[in-house]
Amino acid sequence: MSEYGVRRTRAAWGSALYLVAAPGVLAGFVPWWTTRWNPRPPLLGLELTRAIGVLLIVAGVLELVDSFGRFALQGLGTPAPFAPARHLVVTGAYRYVRNPMYLAVAAAILGQGLLLGDWRLILYAALFWLACHMFVVSYEEPVLLKTFGTEYETFRANVRRWIPRVKPWRAPPAIGGLPPSSRDRWLR
Repeated sequence: MSEYGVRRTRAAWGSALYLVAAPGVLAGFVPWWTTRWNPRPPLLGLELTRAIGVLLIVAGVLELVDSFGRFALQGLGTPAPFAPARHLVVTGAYRYVRNPMYLAVAAAILGQGLLLGDWRLILYAALFWLACHMFVVSYEEPVLLKTFGTEYETFRANVRRWIPRVKPWRAPPAIGGLPPSSRDRWLR
């Protein structure tokens, strides 16, 4: 196996372990521990809130898996600060918003709150997002700017932190670490 293949394999395993350790605990274990996943009456007496909750959970989990895969296969690293990506990830949901993983975890937590009719999880989702915002602003963005320089500056100037773009941003060929031919298949 080539050095590139070894890096991708290690990054995939590291990302999978971190997926279970961080989002798995925050969006899985903590909501279960809080509620034992016992449903209460629907919020505001509306059964529709449960359906919206299911959609948020599914969307959040799918986005998490996709983003973690992109960090391993494109970024050649993990989302974990102690094993970061070697290349800036600018494909997939990152073409719309800079922090899709945090939004996905918040969506999964909020979805469980809506599905189970539990205000505690809705409050937890809001506090989780606030903690993420503080972490992103105080630590993550400065580190990304220092690590990726003008690549990150260009990305940051074109893609918002929390509110998704309507149209996807297309990174210039020099951004993201993949040659243009390889990146094309990741744009989907």
